[in-house]
Amino acid sequence: MDKQHKSYQYAYAVSKNKINAPKYVKLQAKQFLKIANNRDKLYIIDEQKLKTMNELLKLLVMPKGLQAGQTVYNALAGFQWMFLVAVLCIVHKDNHAKRRYENAILEICRKNGKTFLVGLIFIILMFLEPKYSKFYSVAPDGSLSREVKTAIEEIIGSSPALLGKLNGKEKFKLLRDYIHCNITENRYIPLNYTNSRLDGKLPSVFLVDETGALPNTYAIEAMRSGQLTILNKLGIIISTKYPTITNPFEDEVEYAKRVLTGAVEDDKTFSLLYEPDNQKAWATNDGILEQANPLALEIPEIMENLKEKRAKAIEIESKRENFITKHCNIIYSGAGSESFVNVADLQNGAVEHIDWSGKDVFIGVDLALTTDNVAVSMVSYDEESDAVLADVKAFLPEDRIEEKSKLERIPYHDFIKAAYAIACGDRTVDYGAIERYVMAIEETFDVTVLGIGYDRWNALSSAQKWEEEGYTTVEIKQHSSVLHPPTKWLSELVSNGKFIYEKGNKLLEINFQNARCVYDTNMNRYVNKKRSTGKIDMVVATINAMYLLQQDYMFNETMNWAIQT
Repeated sequence: MDKQHKSYQYAYAVSKNKINAPKYVKLQAKQFLKIANNRDKLYIIDEQKLKTMNELLKLLVMPKGLQAGQTVYNALAGFQWMFLVAVLCIVHKDNHAKRRYENAILEICRKNGKTFLVGLIFIILMFLEPKYSKFYSVAPDGSLSREVKTAIEEIIGSSPALLGKLNGKEKFKLLRDYIHCNITENRYIPLNYTNSRLDGKLPSVFLVDETGALPNTYAIEAMRSGQLTILNKLGIIISTKYPTITNPFEDEVEYAKRVLTGAVEDDKTFSLLYEPDNQKAWATNDGILEQANPLALEIPEIMENLKEKRAKAIEIESKRENFITKHCNIIYSGAGSESFVNVADLQNGAVEHIDWSGKDVFIGVDLALTTDNVAVSMVSYDEESDAVLADVKAFLPEDRIEEKSKLERIPYHDFIKAAYAIACGDRTVDYGAIERYVMAIEETFDVTVLGIGYDRWNALSSAQKWEEEGYTTVEIKQHSSVLHPPTKWLSELVSNGKFIYEKGNKLLEINFQNARCVYDTNMNRYVNKKRSTGKIDMVVATINAMYLLQQDYMFNETMNWAIQT
């Protein structure tokens, strides 16, 4: 490959740290360079296909923006080139007709030419793919779906080479429901998730835009299932971050990360994940803007605009969530929405496994209505790391799993299979199962239970049974004056990455994401169920456990001080 090509230059600069790029982009850039330098045993860049794409992009003209009037070939940024070359031009060495990548994921902030790149991809495919191919884009609603189609029409309308007739027919037929290329007989069709049935399509290539706004994975899976008979199948997933960890895009991103780190073997997935390595100090760290906005590194005006938006977000609290989520690619829920913690901070404490053997633990329970979710939390203080370890389980009525999964949009079946949730009872939770679970904790985890904290309102009967078995139980008054200290301590631990839990417990992350705080007249902070946006039983149970742990910790600190003096 020509080392002067923009795609190569970008990958090289990233790999040598000459461009400030996130760690996952660096990993992908190194893989790209290995192929570009012809050091890969299986794959190579198809030079003829690359040459065809280069010539085509020289005929296309930028329709608007700071580079309006330039050829697309000259205007494309390095990361855009790398994405296009990798996805469309890397092929099998023993079969140049077969592309390597079938899945492509682009995680990028707003105002980085995302919609333009989407439109450009479809125009290129109109000319590169076999005759009679069909391309689909799926968006969460009609407005977003029309944006992609509009971007394609604008590029066509600004490029003289694509206008006019060929052999007596217009080169492109621009209709309300699709765009047809009469040169190749290929067709692009925009689909609206909310009112289009997506099954039964036969897409050579599909693209899902703003994937983070989709309610579930149906659109992606319907498109992929329609590609079973396609030789060069390709699915492209593109989105910014959204202020939720429960969306289809986060699943795709997490999978791509595992592929890049080698945890999963999959040579058919390509990704550029512009998610900053450091997700703190957004107000002062320019590196966050640089890593999340690759276009801003090539167009200074964009970086200046981002810094202006950041200044406003610093001064105006209500603008922070949108700025941090959409322009920094960090999942954030700020004080403007009274969120308890930042989920990105919480995830810094996620580990693969916790060894509980021999530890002293405290148990917190949140036994709400029997028809609702309840939770049991186990916590322990680790002196070596000055961190708190936690294992939290949710319990829910077995006969309501399907109903709750649909209403709450949470895949409870998956969490039950992973043992982070337990189904018991029928239409109501079986408190007996919860009581037995708590009494089996010592044997199950090889720990010593020092105390069980509970709310008198729904747990009095269970507490009496635990007491009869010899456990120490403590009633925890659910009042801000009592709950403020453990709530504050838990929040601080999360902010410092010292609240440790198992990475697979996404249900716990969802509960933290849902949790909202309020303040009483004395500015005591506490988590409020009515103000929260979903189930928070796992958080409440953890705060109850943290209350006992904090009391024990303070007592031991006082005793140590007394002994030392």
